[in-house]
Amino acid sequence: MSARDDLHKLAARAGLDHDFVSMTGDKVKVSDDAVRAVLGAMGIAAATDADVATSLAIVSPMKDAALEAPPGVSCHVPGWLDHGRCWGVTCQVYSLRSARNWGIGDFEDLGLMAETSAAAGADFLGVNPLHALFMAAPDRCSPFFPSSRQFLNPLYIAVDKVSGAEALGDALDIPEEIRGGDLIDYAAVGPIKRKALGFLFRLFQDRASEAEAAAFAGFVAERGRSLYLHALFEALSEEMVERGQGATWHNWPDVYRDPGSEAVRSFASNHADSVTFHSWLQWLADGQLAGAQARALAAGMRIGLYLDLAVGVAPDGSDTWADPDLVVPGARIGAPPDYFNAAGQDWGLAPLSPSGLAGHDFKPYRQALDTVLRHAGALRIDHAMGLYRLYWIARDFTAADGVYVHYPFQAMLRTLADVSRHRRTIVIGEDLGVVPTGFREAMRAAEMQSYRVLFFEKREDFFIPPEDYPREAMACLTIHDLHTLAGWWRGRDLEVLDAAGVLQAHNLDQLFEQRGHERRRLLGLLADKGLLPETMRAVMHDDAEAPVELPSEVAVALHRLVARTPCRLVTVAAEDVTGMVEQVNVPGTTVEHPNWQRKLPVTVEDIAGLPLFGAITAAMRAERPAIG
Repeated sequence: MSARDDLHKLAARAGLDHDFVSMTGDKVKVSDDAVRAVLGAMGIAAATDADVATSLAIVSPMKDAALEAPPGVSCHVPGWLDHGRCWGVTCQVYSLRSARNWGIGDFEDLGLMAETSAAAGADFLGVNPLHALFMAAPDRCSPFFPSSRQFLNPLYIAVDKVSGAEALGDALDIPEEIRGGDLIDYAAVGPIKRKALGFLFRLFQDRASEAEAAAFAGFVAERGRSLYLHALFEALSEEMVERGQGATWHNWPDVYRDPGSEAVRSFASNHADSVTFHSWLQWLADGQLAGAQARALAAGMRIGLYLDLAVGVAPDGSDTWADPDLVVPGARIGAPPDYFNAAGQDWGLAPLSPSGLAGHDFKPYRQALDTVLRHAGALRIDHAMGLYRLYWIARDFTAADGVYVHYPFQAMLRTLADVSRHRRTIVIGEDLGVVPTGFREAMRAAEMQSYRVLFFEKREDFFIPPEDYPREAMACLTIHDLHTLAGWWRGRDLEVLDAAGVLQAHNLDQLFEQRGHERRRLLGLLADKGLLPETMRAVMHDDAEAPVELPSEVAVALHRLVARTPCRLVTVAAEDVTGMVEQVNVPGTTVEHPNWQRKLPVTVEDIAGLPLFGAITAAMRAERPAIG
């Protein structure tokens, strides 16, 4: 056996693929250097052929990695959904504009949005991940780059709904440029909310009733050491920002990088109030999120909130500080090159360690799931293929040179199904991108709903008809990482990608020509299904120019099209029912586009009065009446 064969054998034992099939169906061979680097990041010596030979003698094959759902393992599906269908609305919580919030959407807005959606006939309201970010660095605003998946983002706390808020007086009058702007000014909003919450915490300490104090103490006891360490991290983070050391532990002095160090214990003792404050913030956030779910169900939703679990955590946040063995510090996760990202994607997230997960008996993963599911009726698993494998990028390598690393799929699936059944929560897996052969079959066997996006569902050059969608799925027109419907129609997404340099060698004029062709294909499908608006017949046959603005009747027809699929669940995006053109996030960009900052164009209080909202939701009620 050659030295290269030995390397590939070692890689296979450790769960690495030395080749993979891309989205285009081409076989991609991974460089040996990248394989060696990823093995090294995992703590497996492989830098030389001698290292490989030594490691082969001690590394055992990964357990539970086979792609087949274990018998009897299945996620929760309510009885009424076995043979029924429903629909819901999706939104980004931070984007919710209201007459009362502090320049960023909050849990009170979420409750009102749930009630508004329920009144329109929706059975659920889906949102972005609500994970804890960095309180001391509010401009780190991506909900998919969390400090911790086990806790919530305190910026979503509705300050005016906290006990004692009336004592804030003039502090409740937020400057109009912060409250009313089209983009969220996180650097301004964060400190304002932090100051107000600090004042209310001191009131709580002085005035809390016995019942309130007992409820807080019970929450702290229930969440235990995990909450303590997260609160301690947040307190340290604030202190380090004041010292000019930065909000994240990678920049802190060595004595503060270990939560068990004498310096950290001393800090905790001297700043006990600050640690308690951050625990209190989690109690408030948990209570307000629970209230939003209660309002959703009371308003008639059968599912309620549909929450999101990010695929990983920031390498320099709370989760990795509290338990560094849980992640692999020498690698990041991302995605291989595809049509729009020729260089691939580097998400910067720290990959969970397969051996670390198994060594912890999957407890951190279970806790992250339970945090999300405790106040939800449905869960979206971001990049669901991460249950089976993730694309790792070793330090000093680019996203084009990544390696797929496998996880103990069966054990992870058992954990997910256990929590789903315990919390009686539906699970939807985002199976977009490079999907391994057999993965969707395993999802179906485990009652994990698939994720189908209209603009991705094609057969050769044609959009597939609604009747060809699977039943065990959630269908939608678009998602947060894509264009809005109105943006797609006018090609705004192509302009944004071109300006950001993401299109690489693609010609913009050719892409616009292709977009016109796609519009006609989609209009043709509407015609086949008897849904084509009369005003679009000439456009479909090139007898007339397509209007620049998306006609409302086309938006309604496309929602009807997706609603007619057999999929159990269908979503309507808040951005689409409000006519937004600009998209929420442009993957592969940072400063080039205001990602995760854009607000909806109308307030939550006014959304139900929009003609487009009324027309689309009426169409959804007609196509998917609430039966059973």
